[in-house]
Order: sequence, then structure tokens, then C-alpha cells
Amino acid sequence: MKRRAVFSLLAVTGLSACVSGGRGRGDSRPIVIAHRGASGYLPEHTLGGYELAMRMGADYIEPDLQLTRDGVLVAMHDETLGRTTDAATLFAPRNGGYKVADFTLAEIKTLTVKPTGTGKTSYPGFTPSAANPWSIPTFDEVIRLVQSSPSLVGREVGIYPEAKQADPAMEDAILQSLAQSGYDAHSKVFIQSFSDETLRSMHAKEQARGKPLPHFLLGAAVMGDDGVARLGIGTRGPEPRLLTFQDVASFAQGVGVSIHYRAYPVTKPYIDQARAAGLKVHGWTFAQAEADAAAAQYRRYLDLGMDGMFSNYADLAVKARDQYVRGR
Repeated sequence: MKRRAVFSLLAVTGLSACVSGGRGRGDSRPIVIAHRGASGYLPEHTLGGYELAMRMGADYIEPDLQLTRDGVLVAMHDETLGRTTDAATLFAPRNGGYKVADFTLAEIKTLTVKPTGTGKTSYPGFTPSAANPWSIPTFDEVIRLVQSSPSLVGREVGIYPEAKQADPAMEDAILQSLAQSGYDAHSKVFIQSFSDETLRSMHAKEQARGKPLPHFLLGAAVMGDDGVARLGIGTRGPEPRLLTFQDVASFAQGVGVSIHYRAYPVTKPYIDQARAAGLKVHGWTFAQAEADAAAAQYRRYLDLGMDGMFSNYADLAVKARDQYVRGR
């Protein structure tokens, strides 16, 4: 498989990552978001995986969030622990399974995250700085890692958390952690969700506190027969619920759209209409591991005007983005 499988020690020590630049959200360059960390190389949603992605030049890292039984936010994509951890070897099932919400933080901290897909347990030339790089981190631990990025990799890295549950308790916990860590409207932060109700609620809470944060609503790129672009929510049902860009812009700063829904392809007219409504467009998920095929895929969407890319392979995304910017 032709990919950058051997990343030099110089790169993973953070020196080469500096050339990608540390910048605020106002920079016009398309951003690279490390999807679940460096999930194509190392166990997803781990401090080790996040750090590698940072060293590879990712602009943002993406922690999906779940709540433990005792109400602590942890980085985990699934509602259950089975797919990515050794929970079944340490605990008996609870309520018929291994839901994150059925385990305390102390119990979850005994687990080890396993690599999935093309991921492995190590990466050439890279030694994580965290004491327990393959355990399940809390959201606060992820924030501390990200906020250490200036000293760790020589530039500021942003954070892009996803509220996985439409739950007021989760909303409050996310906002509290971000506020306590000093994040505001000028910080490198985006909050994402597939639930417009969640983002509307968070927007209202932030406005009441006088501390608005930027939001991205996730869905499908639906282009109507009338030529009007909309965001499709709930694509697993028979028909998605459609939101106008004007509606989305009332509580969010952008849309995150799938690049894999054949019925709802991302097109230049779609992106142009989003931008006309004041919205950025980020695409998910770029998971092509072969270098040449990945480069072509990134270039295709960058040429359409995409503002950001969620990638399992941050190094490939950064290389493609930087080549595109130089070409302009």
C-alpha cells in the first residue's frame, strides 16, 4: 500500500509541523481536522492518537464525547465500549451490554483502547508524551493536551468536540469544560452535532451567558429540484429533514457534510450557496489511505471550495492542503 507509512522522526518531533502554521479561525486556508485523532495509524480517541495528529500538522483534533455513569465527559465515538476497548475481558455485561453510560470513570480508566481498521499500537519514530496514551481520556484531559500544543508542537492546535447525545446534561458539561479552559468566540474551537436541537439549545445558553462559541451542524448536502441547497438531517430515515441555510445560520457558523452519500453529493453550487449564507463547509470523512488516491480526493474537494476536511490520515490531508495552497 503506497502511503506515507514511515513518517520521519523529524516530522513527529513537531519541527516539520510548524511549517503548516499556527493560526486563528480567520485564516482563509482550508483546515485539516484529525478525525478521532490519527485514527488511521493509532487507536482512535486516545491522547497518543491526538498527539500524533498534532505532530503531523492537523489544525484541529476531534474528540467525540460520551458521558459516564457519574457524569464525566470522555472521548469515545460509540455509545458502547465493545468495538474499541477490552471492556469484555474485564467486566461482565451490564444491562445486556457495555454502554459507556453504565460505567463509572474509574472503571473506564482501567480499559485500554484497541486499534481498529488500519490502526496499529505504535507508529515509527513516535513516542507519546502522555503517561497512559492508550487509555480513554476525559474531555478535560484532551483539552489540556490541545492547550499544550504551542510548547509540544510549536503552534496552536484547535479542538472540535462533538456532542454525541442530544442531552442537556451533555450540553452543560461541554460548555462548562470549555468555559473553564478559557475558550471563547475568538478561540480555535468548533462545537459540532448531528442534532440541530442540541446546537440551538447550546446557542441559546451561550447567548444568555454572553459567551457565544462557533457551531457546525452535521448532515447531508441536499440540492433540491428547485436548485436550492439545504442541509439534510436524519439521513437514516426514508427522507431527511431539510433545513435552509438561513435557518442554520441563525445558530451555527457552518455545516459538516458527508462526502459519501451518493444521493447527496457535495458540489460547487452547494458550497457556493452555503458561503453566500455566511456558512463554512467541512467534509467528512476522508479515509483514503493510499497516498496518490488520497491526494486526488482532497484536491477534488478543495477545488470545489471546501473549507475543512475531517481526515483519518492527518499527514496526507496536510500535504494535499499545503500543495493546494501553494498552487494558488
